[in-house]
Amino acid sequence: MDIYIKLFEVLFPVFFIVGIGYFLGKKSPKLDTVFITNFGANIGSPAIVFYSVTTTGITFEIFINYFFYYFLAIIGFSLVGIVFLKFLKKDVIMELPPFILPNTGNMGLPICLFAYGSQGLGIAGAIASIIILFHFTLGVFLSSKKFTFEVITKSPAFYAIIVSIIFIYFKIDVPNFIVNTTMLLTYATIFLILMSLGIALTRLKVFSFNKALISSLARVIIGPIIGFGLIKFFNLTGVAAGVLLIQSAMPSAILNYLVGSMYSPKHIVDNIASMIVVSTILSFITVPIVVFLALKYFI
Repeated sequence: MDIYIKLFEVLFPVFFIVGIGYFLGKKSPKLDTVFITNFGANIGSPAIVFYSVTTTGITFEIFINYFFYYFLAIIGFSLVGIVFLKFLKKDVIMELPPFILPNTGNMGLPICLFAYGSQGLGIAGAIASIIILFHFTLGVFLSSKKFTFEVITKSPAFYAIIVSIIFIYFKIDVPNFIVNTTMLLTYATIFLILMSLGIALTRLKVFSFNKALISSLARVIIGPIIGFGLIKFFNLTGVAAGVLLIQSAMPSAILNYLVGSMYSPKHIVDNIASMIVVSTILSFITVPIVVFLALKYFI
């Protein structure tokens, strides 16, 4: 019985805040979320990376290991995405981001925090770092079909990762005023983006439901299977294994839509939006199952 209470305690806050956003989106259809997007990209995401990596007690070795493990997971997600996109006769490049860039930050981080405490947050932060970095680099490259280093050099998340690595590599103590500031920014960002996800669910439309459903099932079902495969291959155990499994199960991130809307044609963006909506709705069923398994077998 205790595990079911724990499961409720982990998931309720996250789904409740998404529900707040959905309520506000229905109540005020013209609610402007541009501020949330800009805040999240330029301030919030770097703060999340820095706080979760430098203040939760994870070592440089753990950061590098789980950064690498999830990089392998992304390769797996990519192969799955390419197969499914070819089968569905979609654009294999521009529509790949929602397969490979799940919502490990604003949904995955709080779930891992509530499930495993600060240690879970630190490992989840290492995983979220690569996704946040890829959103504003690889995501842009795929959406625009253009490669440029300018995207990397203009990405605040890139510098946040570099600074975070310096701090944990040299074991530098973070001043309390920075800890407090980034903590406030982290939790504020998680709240705002989760709420904006709820708002987005009231606005984004589903086009070609059958194809969106197939793609979304690949994201929320095959994703954790890939994560479990990595756990078994590298013989991972405990909290770290549970976090990797949970983060692999996340639905497509709303940032895929925001980046795609800046660089991709409308019909591509519509397909991305469809997958985000359907995978997020499916995750309300699949994520509780995955979190239950993580709490039961990886603790």
